[in-house]
Amino acid sequence: MVSQTGPVRTLTMNRPQRRNALDAHLVEALDMELTAAEADPHTRAVILAGSGRSFCAGADLQYFLGLHAELGSPITFLRRVSALVTRFETSPLPIVAALHGHAVAGGLELALGADIVVAADTTLIGDGHIRNNLLPAAGSSVRLPRKVGDAMARWLALTGSLVTPDRLAATGWIHAVVPVSELPAAAHGVAAELAHHSGPAQSRFKALLFDLTAMDPQQGLAEELNVFNAHWAANDVPASLNAFLDRKSKTAQTFPSNSGQQ
Repeated sequence: MVSQTGPVRTLTMNRPQRRNALDAHLVEALDMELTAAEADPHTRAVILAGSGRSFCAGADLQYFLGLHAELGSPITFLRRVSALVTRFETSPLPIVAALHGHAVAGGLELALGADIVVAADTTLIGDGHIRNNLLPAAGSSVRLPRKVGDAMARWLALTGSLVTPDRLAATGWIHAVVPVSELPAAAHGVAAELAHHSGPAQSRFKALLFDLTAMDPQQGLAEELNVFNAHWAANDVPASLNAFLDRKSKTAQTFPSNSGQQ
């Protein structure tokens, strides 16, 4: 879903029944809408948000398993996700991620590609990949240490833990933590301030920050994808995902509101 308030455009992921889990359709829609925002001279900042109960709970694991059955690996899809996150990171427009509910795995990686992050105080945030015998493939291993610091990155990566945003606000990565009812207004306020300072200098400064704070990030992103693919091929990852989805299905029979994403 797309909405516009003055110079601020909001892109809202709209798979609420799947906690906005990423599949090819959603990734393609985000890529297309970012292109449209960049081409619109009236748009000077973008908010990335999620509908329903969560920002984004990661990749759609059932979609992953379908790709495994068809292609042997989801790596082609993950290259598209990784490219999308890099597009947010390198877009001439400032990007604000508005987190609520869950921002996990691929959802965290989307947020890591944003310039500014605002989060509802009840959000659960983490990498989470190893919980399902997975590795990241859209930037966590490259961006997470740079955004939250090495020690916190290692904790999130090596435990799969989910933490509340106050812990990450202390690292400087999260700009503001607000009650969930205030999240849309807080995100818009931040985006409006960014839009107020838009122009060639802002866009070029953003490009400099990307170029100069990372030593060859593209090489790191490519290596992350290579390691993901090797891990997928050498380990029975689909069995781990099926076990996770089976546990979720059994839980859903008792608690119907739960869903089956990472």
